[in-house]
Amino acid sequence: MAKVVPKKIYSHRNRYFCRVFDLISKANEQDMKKILVLGAGRSSAHVIRYLLENSEGRWEVWVADVEKSASESKIYNHEYGKAFALDSHNEELRRELISKSDIVISMLPASMHPLIATDCVILKKHLITPSYVSDEMWQLDQAAKEAGVLLLNEMGVDPGIDHMSAKKILDEIHKKGAKLLSFESYTGGLIAPESDNNPWNYKVTWNPRNVVLAGYGGTARYQKDGSPRYIPYHRLFKEVERIQLEGFGGFDGYVNRDSLKYKKIYNLEEIPTLLRGTLRREGFCEAWDALVQMGLTDDSFSLENPSSMTWSRLTSSFLDLNSQESLPEVCARKLQLSAEVVEKLDWLGIFDDLPLGIEQGSPAVALQKLIEQKWKLDEGDKDMIVMWHRFRYQTTTGQTKELTSAMVCLGEDEVYTAMSKTVGLPIAIAAKLILLGQLILKGVQLPLLPEIYEPVLEELAKFDIVFDDKESNL
Repeated sequence: MAKVVPKKIYSHRNRYFCRVFDLISKANEQDMKKILVLGAGRSSAHVIRYLLENSEGRWEVWVADVEKSASESKIYNHEYGKAFALDSHNEELRRELISKSDIVISMLPASMHPLIATDCVILKKHLITPSYVSDEMWQLDQAAKEAGVLLLNEMGVDPGIDHMSAKKILDEIHKKGAKLLSFESYTGGLIAPESDNNPWNYKVTWNPRNVVLAGYGGTARYQKDGSPRYIPYHRLFKEVERIQLEGFGGFDGYVNRDSLKYKKIYNLEEIPTLLRGTLRREGFCEAWDALVQMGLTDDSFSLENPSSMTWSRLTSSFLDLNSQESLPEVCARKLQLSAEVVEKLDWLGIFDDLPLGIEQGSPAVALQKLIEQKWKLDEGDKDMIVMWHRFRYQTTTGQTKELTSAMVCLGEDEVYTAMSKTVGLPIAIAAKLILLGQLILKGVQLPLLPEIYEPVLEELAKFDIVFDDKESNL
């Protein structure tokens, strides 16, 4: 690859030489690969920084966001970074940028990924996303293979690092000829202990709407002792697993929407127990369950005149006040809440005479607005990602063993968060492997193959994203 010649400022007399250097520079730019990052939101910081720092003149990083200022803020005037303003719904501009790139990284909402993937297949460009594979994405598998294109999904933290770290151990257990008895996996995006300064022990480090609607509108499914188990939404935050991590204390784990699909994904059709879940700090789920029981997470209807409504009025509208008791007292009595839960609700502000701050929307929309204000990261705050796996298996000699594998990652600040780090680095590393010709796959893929998870996990370890494994006999 040609050496990059930097542009210089020349005098009026040296126009000829200026033109020569411009032509050389443009030729070099054409030789360089182009990585297009769609979306410059809170999870994109590390993926962009990693790719810029590892460019070394081999590729440019193009960052496109509906707000160009957001793109510019992520590239910091780096010589190999370019910022663009792009509404990703603008098909003409979107396809123009994709056509000029070599690989696309979509940090857009998951609903946009099939659209971006369709463009990538048509234009024969590789695509990486951190999101779950949708049915629409799977339908592009054959077309992607025929086009020689890789559509690599679920390449973030959860899903992503959870897949890779778990599959590595599962493959090792299978190689021993052992029989899997159970596999449980939990991940949580939390606040680091040094920045934990509210009674919920929680701040928002990812999409706040997903925080509010976690588990909403469905029934969680998992398997225990060979039988399927179901937890409807109204019981989801009541049935929690208590997990202790040495040095970090206690956590509540609740079941994700659908754990059963991972029987096929992980090739665990015969496993008796399989469960995937989410972690929150101890006591969080009990308080969040109160919001669920009240109806404040409901997204099925629009409020009447929310612009003129206060939080105390909204909360009381769900509780049917008919006594001289205060709103917190009625809430505690009707829902049988502990003093600790009432304290959390009071701190959150649902009993206050403050406006909802929305013009229209559901109770869930109002709650999202509230938590964005109350649970926002302050300047200098650090977040924390916690991931915990537990495997139980029987050896060829009949010995039953338990292996736990835990990872804790702390953020740098409110911009370069642990969430951004664990979502972005696996994506960026995979992009580098593709561009260097070290990852050659086609079609719709998840990071379940050794040729993906081995080099990515090895590189992640250099950034202190490592797992502590402990094995014991049962």
